[in-house]
Amino acid sequence: MIEFKTSSFCNFGDCVEVGHSPDGSVIVRDTKDAARSTTLTFTGEEWTAFVRGVKAGEFDGPGVPAADLAAAG
Repeated sequence: MIEFKTSSFCNFGDCVEVGHSPDGSVIVRDTKDAARSTTLTFTGEEWTAFVRGVKAGEFDGPGVPAADLAAAG
């Protein structure tokens, strides 16, 4: 069984959950999907690259610097 975790930034159920499978892949699902039947699966390497990109600010939108997000959490 995979244990999923939800971000501490989650508000009002509009969230994603992340779990790690025994084979090392990372599974992401939407909390709005009541059956939790739709998932995205990434390799460990893909997930690591994504997390590094988030931390480096590669996905920041206009007006939301990564430093502001980090300070909020």
